[in-house]
Amino acid sequence: MPFAWFVAFRYMRAAKAQTALILAAVSVGVGVVVFLSALINGLADSLVEKTLGSQAHVTLQVPREAPRALVEPVPGLAIARVRLPATQRLRSIDRWPAVLADAERSPSVTAAAPVILGAGFAVRFEQKQAIVLEGLDPDRALAIIDLRKRMVAGRFDISGAEVVVGSKLASDLDLHVRDTLRLTTSEGRTDLVTVAGIFTLGNEAVDKSLVVLSLRHAQSLFALPGGATTIQLKLTDVFEAERVAELLADRTGLEADSWMKLNVQLLEGLSAQNSSKLLIQFLVVVAVALGIASVLAVSVVQKEREIGILRAVGTDSRRVLRIFLIQGGVLGFVGSIAGCALGALLASAFQALSLDAQGAPKFPITLNLSIFAGASLLATAVGLLAAVAPARRAARIDPALAIRNG
Repeated sequence: MPFAWFVAFRYMRAAKAQTALILAAVSVGVGVVVFLSALINGLADSLVEKTLGSQAHVTLQVPREAPRALVEPVPGLAIARVRLPATQRLRSIDRWPAVLADAERSPSVTAAAPVILGAGFAVRFEQKQAIVLEGLDPDRALAIIDLRKRMVAGRFDISGAEVVVGSKLASDLDLHVRDTLRLTTSEGRTDLVTVAGIFTLGNEAVDKSLVVLSLRHAQSLFALPGGATTIQLKLTDVFEAERVAELLADRTGLEADSWMKLNVQLLEGLSAQNSSKLLIQFLVVVAVALGIASVLAVSVVQKEREIGILRAVGTDSRRVLRIFLIQGGVLGFVGSIAGCALGALLASAFQALSLDAQGAPKFPITLNLSIFAGASLLATAVGLLAAVAPARRAARIDPALAIRNG
């Protein structure tokens, strides 16, 4: 074993109480970091998953029509003009198959689907409710939002005149599987359909208004033969959505909206969570660093005579410096291993104790290798940095003074 490592371990064994206390402090600090990281990351993942459970990562659609002037300008006359918003007709994307193929070639896009989105009404007996009609190509759309896994009654079947509806809408209209329903578009076209299944996406607004039918059926109902009003995209990295949306908007000339743009408050909440996590980690790191530095500073004072003898017999200052840096690094690393185990135990216990009525965890926990690796590297680095000041003081000790005063 190298000389510096041998002396460092000997010093730690000689002061067992101090070594145990600092290891306990590092373990608790790392355990807190691991637990909070797992909890906050789990909450963030859960929020994003619930948000994206009812919408695509990026949507492409025809830009809104610009407002028009009520009075046209007359040369030589100053006229106060009024601008009226243009009537937003349901329009198909021009040459949408080419746009779809172009979007699919983007490296970040894993799935793309043509969709028709339109407003309408659902009529059952005397009840009438505003709805959103969504025409899908099942072979493509299910790769973006898999409604088959969200069915709570019946089955996912939108062939022919079959539709699936949101659970809240079904409750409001007293709909059951195999019931008939009359659909009326905003343009006045009507059709009679059969409910094949009922789904829930966990978003009350969506579950209360969405009726899903086949793309061909929607094309017929909205008089858009062969058309598609929207192209929905799924990405490999959900947080790349805004960048991909801007890129596709420039490339296609279409209006591109990302889930990040439509959920600004959610992103602000996630940013606040991340900031709080970083602040807590910083405070824990400072506490651990002060603990290691104080213990090693005391150790330098206690062993000043021994250090002086080492210097007197030929141990250079760099080797003395290395002895205390090794102690700091070892304390940080060993403490981080115990801390990772403690953090994982706390996270698992917390998840097991906080269950809802269905037995599912109220607070999801995300434990992965990156959390453990990051915490271990952080603790080891903090141990090394905390040891710098005591190590430099030990390296500057004058051997003659240390032996005489000791």
